[in-house]
Amino acid sequence: MPDTSILHDVLTATAYAKLNLALHVTGQRADGYHLLDTLVAFADYGDELSVSIAEQDSFTLSGRFGAGLPVNSDNLVLRARDLLRARFPQHSTPVAIHLEKRLPVASGIGGGSSDAATVLALLLKLWNIQPEQALLEQICLQLGADVPMCLHGQLHGGALIAKGIGEELQTLSALPVLPLVLVNDGTTISTPQIFKHLRKRDNPALPDIRTRHSQTNLCDYLKTTRNDLFQPAAEIAPQLPQIVKLLQDSGAEYAQMSGSGATCFGIYATLSEAQQAAEQLQQQNPHWFICASTTLPLKA
Repeated sequence: MPDTSILHDVLTATAYAKLNLALHVTGQRADGYHLLDTLVAFADYGDELSVSIAEQDSFTLSGRFGAGLPVNSDNLVLRARDLLRARFPQHSTPVAIHLEKRLPVASGIGGGSSDAATVLALLLKLWNIQPEQALLEQICLQLGADVPMCLHGQLHGGALIAKGIGEELQTLSALPVLPLVLVNDGTTISTPQIFKHLRKRDNPALPDIRTRHSQTNLCDYLKTTRNDLFQPAAEIAPQLPQIVKLLQDSGAEYAQMSGSGATCFGIYATLSEAQQAAEQLQQQNPHWFICASTTLPLKA
């Protein structure tokens, strides 16, 4: 289960930011879903969620990016609660849920999906539910293609390869923890909009990663990969290549856009270098979201 704190019957957890270190689009299904081959890690930073037993259901929001988010069933947090409750009504009491939104919205780092996955993990603990894995995967996919990998990150940390539409997961046990900087200039990009701009959908899969144990080897590996959504995103947000260059110029060993954008990341030799780069970039761009962190290690 996730790392949680229990204070006066309140469960809390971080909904970690999801990073697509590489993202290859390898096909498209008849139902319109795109097939992916993506290397995913999770930053040790994200939204903060809390759940507690209450007399009646409630949902509250705070945080830098909380304003304007829906507080009804359009919010993935409440959809996750309601889907789990529908499956296990005999175990589900009313709950108070609070979301501190610290990640930018619609920014390619799985904020909403990670929120939904984290609420699922917290409510499973709070309601003392132990569903079969197949049912849990089904609930995740009903919420969105990124939710299974976000739940995997919440429960296990580390890195993974996701294939299919995102539901075929393979844990990677030997990847190093990476110091990194996340940058988002405030641009929001719709994922469906990006895929409409995608011209080629049958791209090659990821190269084999099994022997990439050091950070230098991993960065060399990443330089042989792509984010197939970067070019379509740059057509909509033409400043994105410049943001990647800013990260490179600040000392990143490797920089790329995550997911469908517009958040970009840079990998640095040390956390100290990442923190220094983040401070300098923030001084130059005071209104941007900029965060130094590391990727999550694989949980024991």
